[in-house]
Amino acid sequence: MSVTIQHEDFDVGAEMQALRALSNNVGALVAFVGLVRDMSYNDKVDNINVQHYPGMSERALSKIIAEAKQRWELLGVRVIHRVGTLGPNEQIVLVLTSSTHRAHAFSSCEFIIDYLKTDAPFWKKEIKPEGGEWVVTKDTDVQRMQRWHQQK
Repeated sequence: MSVTIQHEDFDVGAEMQALRALSNNVGALVAFVGLVRDMSYNDKVDNINVQHYPGMSERALSKIIAEAKQRWELLGVRVIHRVGTLGPNEQIVLVLTSSTHRAHAFSSCEFIIDYLKTDAPFWKKEIKPEGGEWVVTKDTDVQRMQRWHQQK
């Protein structure tokens, strides 16, 4: 179970292979790769700047991974979140989960990314032709996260 916050891009295939190699019992490996969009609410986005609090971000992500491990039978989890200035179509986040069963891998991956979208200490500023604008949490993301609280 590992968390990395970095400026550099990541190799999804290599990360999947590394997680898969942790156990011979892997029956399912689920990946979520988040990409930077070039549009936001019909406005062109030139790039985004992602900021975080070093140390705090890693602890928050480790905490949610621990909760995911309590909810589902997981063999491995890998989370990478990039920071800095990223352009459209660049990879920004990777969540990988492995389990003996697909339901555990799918649900845990979805749970972790839902948490990332609402509660993780990352701040994103979209840079648009008319200037910069901080990204706010969408109501739909909050609703997705609330369903996990109801399922405890």
